[in-house]
This record gives sequence, structure tokens and C-alpha cells, in this order.
Amino acid sequence: MIRSLLTVSTGTLASRLLGFARDAMVAALLGAGPVADAFLLAFQLVNVVRRLLTEGALNNALVPIWLSVNETKGPVAAGAFAGRVLGTVSTALIALTVAAGLLMPLIIAALAPGFAATTLHPAVTDARLMLPYLAFAGPATVTMALLNAQGRFALTAFAPLLFNSALIAVMIVLFLRRWDESDAAFAVATTVGIAGLLQLLILILRSRGSHFATPLRVTFDSEMRGFLAKAIPGMVAGAGPQLLIVAGAIVASSSPSAVSWLYFANRLIELPLGIVGVAVGAVLVPELARTVHADDHNATTHAQSRGLELATGLALPATLGLIALSDPVVRLLFQHGAFVAADTTGTAQALAWLALALPAQVLIKALSPAFFARGDTMTPLWATLKGLAVTIVLAIVLGRLFGVPGIAVAIAFGAWSGALSLIRRGANTFGFSIDAAARRRLLRIVVAALAMGGLLWLTAPFVLTSADAPVPMHLLLTAVLIAGGIAVYGLFLVLLGVIRWNEAISAFRQSSV
Repeated sequence: MIRSLLTVSTGTLASRLLGFARDAMVAALLGAGPVADAFLLAFQLVNVVRRLLTEGALNNALVPIWLSVNETKGPVAAGAFAGRVLGTVSTALIALTVAAGLLMPLIIAALAPGFAATTLHPAVTDARLMLPYLAFAGPATVTMALLNAQGRFALTAFAPLLFNSALIAVMIVLFLRRWDESDAAFAVATTVGIAGLLQLLILILRSRGSHFATPLRVTFDSEMRGFLAKAIPGMVAGAGPQLLIVAGAIVASSSPSAVSWLYFANRLIELPLGIVGVAVGAVLVPELARTVHADDHNATTHAQSRGLELATGLALPATLGLIALSDPVVRLLFQHGAFVAADTTGTAQALAWLALALPAQVLIKALSPAFFARGDTMTPLWATLKGLAVTIVLAIVLGRLFGVPGIAVAIAFGAWSGALSLIRRGANTFGFSIDAAARRRLLRIVVAALAMGGLLWLTAPFVLTSADAPVPMHLLLTAVLIAGGIAVYGLFLVLLGVIRWNEAISAFRQSSV
């Protein structure tokens, strides 16, 4: 499992780093004004679709069922089932794309009730230009889920790189030609659909010769209806973190630049969330599905324990680091071109509070597979809906009192509400448990993370003394702080006995075999 986890994590990390480059260019190209608010609200819809489909959500629903059919009825039956899923999902998404295009003015008005007409109309246009991505994402996602089920993680981990690469290439051209902000936003929006096509094509070409999804059919028989009844709740639950941001954006739409500030702050949250969440979703779901199907309680507990350790061990230090370094990191990544100092301040304030949601969101990613592996997609769905309700209610209240930081706090409360719901439900229904080693290590992980966070909090103001330092110097000092924090965290993990050098070296060697 370690080898697969490292493969998926590496691909996700590469995609997220390209995503940072993409968002830095969007910030420099569009800034954080009305044009950016319109574009980023439309892009949020694409991100929700990506979460619903590509980033583990459909994978969580499809993989356990495909494995069960493959083991009980054989590969021919599994291929026929996969062909029906691929044909039906693709057809349904094409129909949904057409309907969404016709209803887009109503959709944008519901998502951004505070937008003025001058911002609302460009948002509708941007969203319609991005819509083709929806039709391409469906077959691409089914293909990636089937490859994951067969243990072929490399292609699915690195295929999403094409999406960000295409957008970056187009924005480089726009920078060189100095396009107007509005025209540039429309050009990038058009590229989103093209990028989705490129991702689908590479998956088709690289998996050509495989017969795990044949014959292709469109059907809504009882078996397909049963799959969709399980898949749709799981897909919505898998998109929980992005839906919380959309809920916050609904309230933030009445404040200029607030949608942009929340978006850019959330992009920094998505780096650790993507690395841990996507990796856990892609690798832990098949592992748990196999152990649950085999009724091996010890193996199930072991997989749950290691997944929770990994999630906590990466999410907690990332949370504290983002809080301590929120201002310098935002300034370094986004304060270029049209993105000015006031935008850095607003984004950094949102990030410092939004980071409190990260441990909860990663916990949800680590806990949900225990339900998905048992065919239960409704419990994660209800946890997500509860989190959405909490977020909207608190965002209305806290947003009026504290502005964007208050909305970020509301999102954090919503995330923790969903995580606590899953913990309680898991303990009551199937006795979700972790082994003694995990209970011992989790406490020590918290101590190590607090030591790292405290060090960054104390040293950052002295190291980063000038906001006007040249970019190379600012980059170097920030990198030194981050590297120092990682080193301190790793040292405390070793000193506290959470990890040992020989175990780390052994795991690395196993991952390279």
C-alpha cells in the first residue's frame, strides 16, 4: 500500500504545484476585482465537478462494486458492468451539460446573489465556456476509477497534470500579448473545456488494448439504478470541502473581491488536502474494500489506523504552518501584476482561519472510506449536508460581524461538524476503531506538530522582517522557514518514537521496488 500511496501522492503533489503556478498566473492576470470574482465563481463550478467526479469521489463508489463483481462473477461480467457505467455516466453528463448551459443564468444568480449585473453576466459567460469540461470529465473519471481498481495508479495520478499544463500554456501567451482582463478571462475559460478533452484523450490512448469496460451500453436497469443510488451520495460527500467553499462564496458574493480572496486562500488549503485526501481515497478505498469483503477485522483495523495516522501526521503540521506563514506565503505566491497588497492582506486573513478546517477535511477523507467500503454512501452524504447547513448559517452571522475572516471561520466549523458526525456514526454502527499503536502515535504526532508550529510562530516575524524585500530573498527566507519547520517536525517524530530511521528507509525501499 505504501508504494501505491507514494505514487498517487507524487502525482497529486505535481498537479497541485502546477495548480499553484496556474493560480499565481490567474491572480497576476485578473487580480481580485469584479473580473476575477466572475471568473473564479465559474471556475468553482468546475472544481466542484472535479471533486464530484475526478478526485476520488466516483472512485470511492465504483471500486468496491467493481471488485465485488470481478471476484464473484469474473472479469467478463466486471467488464460488462464497467461498460454500462461508462456509457450511462457519459450520456447523462452530456445531457446535464446541455441543461446547465441553458439554465446557467439562474445557477449563477443562485450561487452569487450579491453580484452586480456587471459581474453576473461575465460569470455566466465564463461558466458556459467551461461547461464542455463536464462532458469530458465523466468518461475520464470512470476510466481512472477502473484503473485504480486494478492497481494501475501511475496513469491516473499523472493524467490530471494535462489540465493545469494547458491552462498555464494559454496564460503565458496572454501575458506576452497583454490581453485585456475580460478577454483574458474568456480565453482561459474556453481552455478549461479543451484541457478536459486532453485529459480524456491521454487516458484513452494509454489504456487502449484493455477490455475492462466492454461492451459500452446506456442502460438504467435495476443494477445501474442501484449503483447510481450509491454513487451519487458518495460523489456529493466526496466534494464536501469544495461545496463548503461554494457555500461561503454565496454569502461572500455581496462583498467586492471576497470571492477571490476565499478562492485563493482555499487553493493553499488544497495542497495538503489533495496530497492526503486523494491518495487515501484512491488507495485506502480498494484496500478497505478487500479487507471488508474478506471479513478480516484485523486487516481492516490496520488499514484504518495507518490511514488515520497518515492523515493526521500530514494535515496537522500543514495547518499550523499555514497559520504561522499565511501572510508571507500569500505575498510570495500571488502578489504580482493585478494582485495588489490589499488583496494579499484579505487572502492571508482568510487563510489563517480557513486553515482550521484542514484537519477536519482530511479526517473526513480518512474516515469516509470505512463507510464506502461497506457500501454506505448515505452517512458521508448526511455529514456533508450537515456541514453545509452549519457553514451557511454561521457565515451569514459571522460574515456580517467580521467579513471574510468570519466566513472562513464558518467554513471551519462546518468541516468539523461533518468530521465529528462521521466519528460518532462510525463508532455506533460498525465499531470504527484504531489499534493501540495508532492511539499512541497520534498523541505524539500532535505534540511534534505543536512544537513545529510554535517555532514557526516565534521565528517568522524576525526572519521575514520586510514586506518589501526582493522576491528572490523573500522566496529564500520563506523556503528556509518551511524547511526548518519540516526538519523540526521530523526530529520530534523520531525523538518521540513515532517513526524510526530504519522503518522510513525500509518503506522507501519497498516503494521503489
